[in-house]
Amino acid sequence: MGFRITTWNVNGIRNPFGYQPWREKRTFQAMFDILEADIVVMQETKIQRKDLTDDMVLVPGWDVYFSLPRHKKGYSGVAIYTRNATCAPIRAEEGILGVLCPPKSSTQFRNLPKDQQIGGYPRPGQLPGNIDELLLDSEGRCVILEFPAFVLLGVYSPANRDESRVEFRMEFLQALDARVRNLVAEGKEVVLVGDLNVSRSVPDSTNVVENLRKEGLSIEEWMNLPSRRLFNHLVYGGTVQGDRDEGREQPTLWDLCREFHPAREGMNTCWDTKRNTRPANNGSRIDYVLCSNGLKDWFTEANIQEGLMGSDHCPVFATLADVVTTGTEKVPLLNLVNPAGMVDRDGRRLREWHLKDVLPLSAKLIPEFDRRQSIRDMFTKKAGAKPSSYSSSLAPSSATESTPEGEPVADLARLEQTGSQTKTTTSHAHHRLGLSGASHSADSKSPTGSGPEAQSTKRAAGSVDRAQPPSPKRNKVLDTGQKTLQGFFQPSPANRMLGRKDSDTTTSTSASASANANANAPSSETSGGNWPEGLPDSAFPAKSAPEASTQSMEAAARVFDPIQAKESWSKLLGRRMLPRCEHNEPCISLTTKRPGVNCGRSFYICARPLGPSGEKERGSEWRCGTFIWSSDWNGSPS
Repeated sequence: MGFRITTWNVNGIRNPFGYQPWREKRTFQAMFDILEADIVVMQETKIQRKDLTDDMVLVPGWDVYFSLPRHKKGYSGVAIYTRNATCAPIRAEEGILGVLCPPKSSTQFRNLPKDQQIGGYPRPGQLPGNIDELLLDSEGRCVILEFPAFVLLGVYSPANRDESRVEFRMEFLQALDARVRNLVAEGKEVVLVGDLNVSRSVPDSTNVVENLRKEGLSIEEWMNLPSRRLFNHLVYGGTVQGDRDEGREQPTLWDLCREFHPAREGMNTCWDTKRNTRPANNGSRIDYVLCSNGLKDWFTEANIQEGLMGSDHCPVFATLADVVTTGTEKVPLLNLVNPAGMVDRDGRRLREWHLKDVLPLSAKLIPEFDRRQSIRDMFTKKAGAKPSSYSSSLAPSSATESTPEGEPVADLARLEQTGSQTKTTTSHAHHRLGLSGASHSADSKSPTGSGPEAQSTKRAAGSVDRAQPPSPKRNKVLDTGQKTLQGFFQPSPANRMLGRKDSDTTTSTSASASANANANAPSSETSGGNWPEGLPDSAFPAKSAPEASTQSMEAAARVFDPIQAKESWSKLLGRRMLPRCEHNEPCISLTTKRPGVNCGRSFYICARPLGPSGEKERGSEWRCGTFIWSSDWNGSPS
């Protein structure tokens, strides 16, 4: 199958999980298996170190190296994932210039002992004198891994978005060019992958001729732009206008996708998602896998994967052969991408990858993740200890609670008789958990006493619930009836009582039933102001059937019906009819964000994507010229 290196600008490290096929399992391990890659280089991770999580770092079977921006949030970021079963780097660095320091060290990479350096650091005179080296390496744009066979550079080059970044962009590309050339000059092979934000030539950018005509530029002027000229100096077959620059007399790297597909057009890797140009393949090729001359024959395939969604870029890959030629002998590739002693000369594995093989820059050694126990083990060991301790805290010992001094024992006895077992358990559990507004059960409507005795009983119940600890008998009921938390997720007693009251009201139509209800109802004094605060009206005892009917109707009127509310709002607002485009299809609504008098205004346009021309077209299958301001649309087809 070969050894595959894949590069992908993901536009946010979790962004692909919103698309198929990544959304099925939503794990990086599954993503890498679908990509069938052994090394995955991601750009634009758009995270900070504090945002790293277990699923990003502790990927089973993979190691990872990050370069994250030091100061800017949600910006740039490069990550290189390596499959432990097939490869393991011997050195790792962050940044192009080597001015950063390894973790837990104050020595810059370029000042480390020679046997710990990757090498190739730009020398004085190779770069502009006013370059800010620390700033250049602190934006999270480059991770460098060295394997026995080659040095891998994962890069995210700055984009040409505005004039304020033009100088920084050129400084970055010049530093990258110098580092690559120095590594090759030292006898090391190089693989450069990533989003370089430079289209190499005319076939690598859709409609470039038409766009240049509109801008008043010629092809020669476009090819001679500083970033494109520098890139064409670096690659074999690059078109350079005029004489070559000093120090760049010879090309250094091969553009693998172009080498395997020399005449292919439309090999785009990036599209404008705001204008939806991907369906028509109106984009550019700015993501590359480049290799030095000594590695060219090792690669058997290189291509783009434009069918894989998840970003405004698509993955790009190159595959190395399982057996490669070094000098005059054939060697298994695994022997050249693993440290000495891990794979023998015949490609047989001598030992498995171990945590001791990680390099200091590995994210697995970040203090938050170093020697971490897996989440699965954390939840499988001693699983029953925490629930048992929690349930014991809900049921305090009855021996530690007693009747408060001065409380009549007779009143307590009558209190215990008035409430049923259900009432006692529910109210006591709510009291213990501190749930304000907890209602009593429906049985509290029918106390055993009436008149003054019932009044005193209710008064005692209210005072006890508010002021004194539960009685021993209540503890006994709780111990036998409240063993789990399941009861707290059942419908509240007040809601059950409301439903029962409504049914009793509708069925009690005879005078005898009304009289029976009046006989069993407590006096008006009983339903006075001695109930616990916060109880809803439906929790108070009913006085009579007609009065209960009135109360239930009032309570029902206060119940919020989401379906009815939705229908009411729909009738009030209605759904505005969308205008139709020239294809007789509903338009889409967008909002202009360009600064000016129309900023913030919404408008309607054709829902279809732009065609290969990149412009609106009449009489074609692509986006037509329909444009309507929302303020001008009255909802009428005419």
